[in-house]
Amino acid sequence: MNNTKTALVTGANKGIGFAIAQGLGALGFTVAVGARDDARREEAVERLRAAGTDAFGVALDVTSDASVAAAAVSIEKEAGRLDVLVNNAGISGRFADGAQDPTTLDLDVLRTVLETNVLGVVRVTNAMLPLLSRAASPRIVNMSSNMGSLTLQTGPVMAAYAPSKSMLNSVTAQYARRFADTNIIVNLACPGYVATDFTGFAGDRTPEQGAAIALRLATLPDDGPRGGFFDDNGVVAW
Repeated sequence: MNNTKTALVTGANKGIGFAIAQGLGALGFTVAVGARDDARREEAVERLRAAGTDAFGVALDVTSDASVAAAAVSIEKEAGRLDVLVNNAGISGRFADGAQDPTTLDLDVLRTVLETNVLGVVRVTNAMLPLLSRAASPRIVNMSSNMGSLTLQTGPVMAAYAPSKSMLNSVTAQYARRFADTNIIVNLACPGYVATDFTGFAGDRTPEQGAAIALRLATLPDDGPRGGFFDDNGVVAW
C-alpha cells in the first residue's frame, strides 16, 4: 500500500470545503472530493489537479445512507484507507419569513438542517470508521460554528442552524469520549465569518483563512487535543 495519506472532505466543491481540500493537497494528501453535484465535483477535481493536488471525486450526499455507503466503497477501492475525514458539508436552512425565528420556527426547516448538519456527520463518520481504523494517525475534523456556542450566543437568531451546531458539538464530544483509548483524534473547527456563497459573501475572512484551523486539526500530532472546539485564536467557549 502506498504511503500517501488520503483525506475525504465533504462539501468540497466550493467555499471553505474547497479551500480545505486545496490546503490538504498542498500538504501532500491525496484528496477525495465529496460532493453531491456531479458537474461541480468534477470541476473542483480538475481545479485541484491543475494546482498539483492528487484528487479524485466521490459522489456523496450526506443525507443518504446508500450514497454514503457507496462513497466508502469507492474510497476503499481508490485508496484502501482514510487518514483524515473533514465533515464540512453543512447548510444554513431557509430563514426567510420567520422560518428560523423560534416563535415561528418551521419544523421542516429544522428537520432538514439537522439531517445534513448532525445526522449527516454521524452517517459519514460511522461509514468511514473502518477505513480510518486502517490509518496510523486518523483524524476527524467536524466543521462547526461559534453560533452554536451556548456561552457566546453570537450571530443572528437562527433557531435551526445555531442549535444544529450546538448538537454537532455535543455529538463530537461523545465521539471523543468513545475514542479516548484509540488513535482516532476528533475535534471541532470554527472557521469564522467567511466570505462564501453560504454567507452571501458577507464575511470578513477568505475561505483560505477559514480553512486554516481545519488543516491544523487534521494534522495534529498523536498527543494533540481531543474533543475540543477551536478557532485560529485557540479554544472556543462552548
